Amino acid sequence: MAPLELLALAASAAAAGLVNAIAGGGTLLTFPALLLTGISPIAANATSTVALLFGIVGSLFGYRRQIAAVRPWLSRFVPVSLAGGLLGGVLLTMGGEKLFSWLVPFLILFATLLFMAQGVFRSFAGLAPAEGGGSPHPRARALAAAVGFQFLVAVYGGYFGAGAGILMLASLGFLGLGNIHEMNGLKTVLGAVINLTAAIYFIASGLIDWPKAGVMTIGAVAGYYLGSHWSQRIPQAFVRRGIIGVGFAITVVLFWRRA
Repeated sequence: MAPLELLALAASAAAAGLVNAIAGGGTLLTFPALLLTGISPIAANATSTVALLFGIVGSLFGYRRQIAAVRPWLSRFVPVSLAGGLLGGVLLTMGGEKLFSWLVPFLILFATLLFMAQGVFRSFAGLAPAEGGGSPHPRARALAAAVGFQFLVAVYGGYFGAGAGILMLASLGFLGLGNIHEMNGLKTVLGAVINLTAAIYFIASGLIDWPKAGVMTIGAVAGYYLGSHWSQRIPQAFVRRGIIGVGFAITVVLFWRRA
């Protein structure tokens, strides 16, 4: 690889790691960067998944305190994330990309609008946060719907993944989780589960460009770590606005790519 190519891949992965640690959507940076190097779209997507998976370790460390606070939710969401991530990876290699690509901009836009209005919808749904701002107590139907939605998000995450973090944040918000940093911590764990499952499948299928994945991993580790710490040093309102901004930006880019 030429020095400029190395720099571009590392920089795109660092930016993607930072964005993913805050809201999600980093694949929109790494995927085009890999395509510009001349590899196929499927190989680019698989390589991006592996590179960002290794980088997520830095983010998990940064959110270690928040992850401890949301540990009770893991038993509900991890199994469906594993199953969905594997199914998404299988669907990517089997084809059927056209319809899913057509739906993605609408899914991201819908999730961003939901995230903006989550307080209103949470009250309407009768979700009751625990006293003192602790863990919420959602209705059984709301929890079942969130678990089902997480499975669909995991399928999308294994298939392509851009914006899957915003979809997860919207769902977690409707369950009554109110601390954006704890939501980001849980989202990061679930994203790691989805990416790990898909990455194992991609590796077994021989789709990874390892030299490029190695370069991008270095950048992604730095980006994830810095992003997870930076997002916790500013008020939650600013982080929420940033997430909404990322959601609309992803929507615009995806619609623009379709035009």
